[in-house]
Amino acid sequence: MKRFHNLSILLFLCAASLLAQIPNVVSPEVHDDTTATFRVYAPKAEKVLLLGDWLKRGEDAPMTKGGDGVWTAKAGPLPPGAFIYGFEIDGLQIPDPSNASVKIRADRVGSLVHIPGDAVWAARDVPHGNVDINFHKSAALGDTRWMFVYTPASYDVAKNRSKTYPVLYLLHGNNDTAAGWTMVGNANYILDNLIAEAKAQEMIVVMPFGHAAPYGAPGGTNTQQFTDYLLKDVIPMIEGKYRVKTGAANLALVGLSMGGGQAINIGFSNLDKFSVVGSFSGAIPGDFETHFASELAKPDLVNRRLALLWIGCGKDDFLHQRNQEFSALLKAKGIKHTLEITEGVHNYEAWRRYLA
Repeated sequence: MKRFHNLSILLFLCAASLLAQIPNVVSPEVHDDTTATFRVYAPKAEKVLLLGDWLKRGEDAPMTKGGDGVWTAKAGPLPPGAFIYGFEIDGLQIPDPSNASVKIRADRVGSLVHIPGDAVWAARDVPHGNVDINFHKSAALGDTRWMFVYTPASYDVAKNRSKTYPVLYLLHGNNDTAAGWTMVGNANYILDNLIAEAKAQEMIVVMPFGHAAPYGAPGGTNTQQFTDYLLKDVIPMIEGKYRVKTGAANLALVGLSMGGGQAINIGFSNLDKFSVVGSFSGAIPGDFETHFASELAKPDLVNRRLALLWIGCGKDDFLHQRNQEFSALLKAKGIKHTLEITEGVHNYEAWRRYLA
């Protein structure tokens, strides 16, 4: 027994010695000028890159190795809000092992760096709404799914118990989850702040899980299944559980990236169900012109049904040209819409602004 006791002490001392040789890594470190320093300990690595959603697609951010085996890179200045990042170590992509703030995704986990500052998506001292997580069995898909639902601060106030609210169905992008619009998009804070400033009417925001087919399945398959799920499961459930206004005049459908493509596809396929359709950096369906030839041939009907068709995209977004071409097609066919081309790339920094 004494021999085992001595062995355990020896192993403890060896482990303590090894830990003492590993530097204390602080990452990310956000500076007063809103730049951020990122670090990762990888003493045997040959090449380490910083991956950040503020970078253009295909853009590299090489990290520099120090004598202590810690690789370092600096980014920014960055605007207020949360940004998704990670590292690529000799070809292997990983989240930041020194950062407990993570972004849940459909495939792999990312890390989050939070840049302070006043913005419409920041938490302010205003009345806050609630965000519920709803789990339910989907009749259309056959599995148990989740969705996030924002209700404004007035929803649970006793004197408002008979009040009904319009609904915004807000869709996330590829490799994201139902949590994306609250974890990174701050949709709840955006609505809280705009409502408090009387810049938006009170509404309920529904954020469903957009991967109806398994992640990585062909886009057309996912869009078809998600359409069934949204129309047959999500909307009936919301209208049965929450105090909502019904009818197209009270329903909006908006999404980012993959969700933007879903919003365009579902909106044009169901002009009688939504009066507002929005696409942020949308993955516009490649076959839109042929698939929706009959709708494009009836611009008066589309313009009458859609009170607002809103399209936004960043100049450095890899989907910029696709959205420009989509806008040109709509214009040529006489379909009214708003096109907002801004600075920015394919990330939540742009999508938060678009939602606001």
